[in-house]
Amino acid sequence: MHTDTERCVRAVQSKDARFDGWFFTAVLTTRIYCRPSCPVVPPKPENMTFYPSAAACQQAGFRACKRCRPDTSPGSPEWNQRADLVARAMRLIADGTVDREGVPGLAARLGYSTRQIERQLLAELGAGPLALARAQRAQTARLLIETTALPMAEIAFAAGFSSIRTFNDTVRDVFALSPSELRNRRPKTTVLTPGTLTLRLPFRAPLNPDNLFGHLAATAVPGVEEWRAGAYRRTLRLPYGHGIASLTPKSDHIACRLTLSDLRDLPVAISRCRRMLDLDADPVAVDDQLRTDPVLAPLVDKAPGRRVPRTVDEAEFAVRAVLGQQVSTAAARTHAARLVTAHGEPVDDPEGGLTHLFPSPEALAAVDPESLAMPRTRRTTFTTLVGQLADGTLHLGVESDWTETRAHLLSLPGFGPWTADVIAMRALGDPDAFLPTDLGIRRAAQELGLPSTPAALAARAAAWRPWRAYAVQYLWATDNHPINFLPV
Repeated sequence: MHTDTERCVRAVQSKDARFDGWFFTAVLTTRIYCRPSCPVVPPKPENMTFYPSAAACQQAGFRACKRCRPDTSPGSPEWNQRADLVARAMRLIADGTVDREGVPGLAARLGYSTRQIERQLLAELGAGPLALARAQRAQTARLLIETTALPMAEIAFAAGFSSIRTFNDTVRDVFALSPSELRNRRPKTTVLTPGTLTLRLPFRAPLNPDNLFGHLAATAVPGVEEWRAGAYRRTLRLPYGHGIASLTPKSDHIACRLTLSDLRDLPVAISRCRRMLDLDADPVAVDDQLRTDPVLAPLVDKAPGRRVPRTVDEAEFAVRAVLGQQVSTAAARTHAARLVTAHGEPVDDPEGGLTHLFPSPEALAAVDPESLAMPRTRRTTFTTLVGQLADGTLHLGVESDWTETRAHLLSLPGFGPWTADVIAMRALGDPDAFLPTDLGIRRAAQELGLPSTPAALAARAAAWRPWRAYAVQYLWATDNHPINFLPV
């Protein structure tokens, strides 16, 4: 979008927050860059230039605006609605892959050479993977400076910097302030709780929290997830340790409290929470497309801004989808809770009732199939899935190719279209995944006068592309439906 100068200028002049994260405005006279909704008086059009990423602005010598804090914009919705190389690379960078494994590790995960990845990222985002990761490290450092009382040396290494000098230089370059000056600008009323980070997760309005948090609460696995005092809480398995996230919906943000065993996991924890709540979506674009169908239009107008509830752990969700085949939501939670109690890793939660991490694929692969209280055919499905997840034959992650992974899932015993598509929708993040065989969808379709047979409904739903996963949320809502499971 940043190449459409006229459209970008209109967005800046109208301070349109819907475009925050889509592009960044760099001001030639002041050498700062802003989000489109920056509250200051807009610069003259001839003094504006536009970039597709904060990293590109920083590489061009611009510094972040202290007023609008463009580094805290929602992420671009493009990276979660596309399945090409650039989108998959951006999802991996957000998940901390470059910091942990370097650019060669990023390339290995994607199956391309480092040169190909750098070339494509530069062409589309104006910055390579190292610059994009550097921008993310700077934002992590700022969060730690402003929300903790940690010494700067600890913050530097927790944010992923290799040295104190690099940390100081990067913070000054990006924010035009030293780390100490950033901390001094923190509001005096800020309350710091040792071991806990409190932050705001921004999103593009509107956001309807009912289906999002209602679904997560209704399917919560005891010990791993809970709804407590207006917040959805869950444990997180992270690269360097574990954590607990508490997420509370507010009118203009999601209040997030994180307790981490290793602060190096902060950017990954934030990325996974945002992904689970689908906070980088563009609800206006989604709803406008769905409103073109006269049957869906009243549903969208009644409660706009529905998101697709996703997951913080793709492998976990796949296991839970198999546990839920042919049984009710309550039975699926019971099956999952038994596995958690028997094979999950214990965690300490002084604030609530969270007790375990969900078992890893490696732990589940060692489970005696005869101990599983499920039909023999589903035991085969379960053991095949966790076996392939454990040995790497099947990998489910933010970088997964949606089409290839769905085909792989369908090749497994006991996997039918419903199971593959619900994993594609909620674990892999495919915004166009659709569930025409789902009982709740079929009941809603019949009630609304839509075709109720799977083939006919799928044909009608072609008009909702590429947002059929969001159409599922509107259809489920007509049936008061937290989740329905059908045979595979």
